[in-house]
Amino acid sequence: MPKSANEQRLSPLERRSSSALAAVFGLRMLGLFLIMPVMAIYGQAYPDYTPLLVGLAIGAYGLTQALLQIPMGMLSDKVGRRPVIIGGLLVFVVGSLVAAYADTLVGVVIGRALQGMGAIAAAILALAADITRDSQRPKVMAMIGMCIGLAFALALILGPLLGPHIGLSGLFLFTAVSAVFGLLVFAIAVPKVEVRAARGDLLPSSKEFGLILKHGQLARLNIGVFILHCLLTAFFVVVPTQLVAGGLASEQHAWLYLPTLMGSFVVMVPMLIVAEKRRKQPLFFRIAIACLALAVGIIGFSEGSWLIYVAAVLVFFTGFNFLEATLPSLLTRFAPAGRKGSASGIYATAQFAGAFVGGAAGGAILQWGGLIGVVAFSLVLLLCWLLVSVGMAPPPQWQNVSFRLRKLAANEVDELATELAEVTGVEEVRLVASEQIAYLKVHKTDYNEEQVTALVQPYQS
Repeated sequence: MPKSANEQRLSPLERRSSSALAAVFGLRMLGLFLIMPVMAIYGQAYPDYTPLLVGLAIGAYGLTQALLQIPMGMLSDKVGRRPVIIGGLLVFVVGSLVAAYADTLVGVVIGRALQGMGAIAAAILALAADITRDSQRPKVMAMIGMCIGLAFALALILGPLLGPHIGLSGLFLFTAVSAVFGLLVFAIAVPKVEVRAARGDLLPSSKEFGLILKHGQLARLNIGVFILHCLLTAFFVVVPTQLVAGGLASEQHAWLYLPTLMGSFVVMVPMLIVAEKRRKQPLFFRIAIACLALAVGIIGFSEGSWLIYVAAVLVFFTGFNFLEATLPSLLTRFAPAGRKGSASGIYATAQFAGAFVGGAAGGAILQWGGLIGVVAFSLVLLLCWLLVSVGMAPPPQWQNVSFRLRKLAANEVDELATELAEVTGVEEVRLVASEQIAYLKVHKTDYNEEQVTALVQPYQS
């Protein structure tokens, strides 16, 4: 059934609300990322400085995020999205202030851990789904994803740019102010809604974790995102000081990150297009891992000028940005119908856990094993990832769709499931009567949308 022009576009309410949520998410992530490119340099000014504490300061937010991301998402189901998001932003402000006024690195670590305790990602994504139609949800999620990427890029530029003028304390105060601004945007632009989106496709279900953990392709992605973010935080434990040692002053690092990020996107986007068009995702996946290994090797074993390190950072971000864009895309395509929330919950936990482990391990290894130790640690991680990627398959040409239903009798559930399973292009049918929703996994090109719509319509309210 063809969609009208209005159905193909975001409504004014959807556009305003999703833009506000994306901005709130981006501002919060900017605060988490902002110190990453400068912590290794400015951390040396604290009286209790050690490389281990620097690593913990970079990655501490990942530990609390990993522990609280899923529980906070579930809490938003019970008490509502708004209280969880507002409370999480306030906790983030408190953590930023604690870090800003800390006179020791231990205090900074505590502040960073508090920042991570404002774990609102799941609640924001669920609220975005609550206030948008199913047909428009991919656009909204893409908008939020782009804001996260933009926040990371801005952090790499603003951190070194502002650091010489306002110091590390000033950067943390900047993050506190940005979170307050995010609170105002949220309160003004995001409407109050009482609708609850179905849990299975948006928030994790503890009953289904076992099934997701046993899924071979999803397990590879979870291991991959853990290693990717572990490598990222370990990388920034050593890279800023290496750039300084190579002759590039810390206040000039912003002008290094800006062109290397832009250059990496120029190289990475064609990689994404070719990988998707030719269904060569596993091959390009391994090429990207090889880029990371090459960059780490240059940083660790080269004693040249900062220009060589610029090339290494360019290669690093080419591989990193490709993988960062590819992993969540693959996740949504491999996730079984109606279990995207559970798959995403495990994925996010692995991602933040990797950020913590990378910072902590990178700092500890730098303290006791030096730069070569961090390089060896990173290369071993990447070798393990290459081995894990063996058996990785191109994503199936399927998409997940869902339909809201009225309350069904037991015989109606069986009848509808049988009818839908017989439709051409439908691979999997999952009816959740308690949530009054039907999840279908269908072939992108062979899916008979009109027939499915006609079958489902009598069972809708």
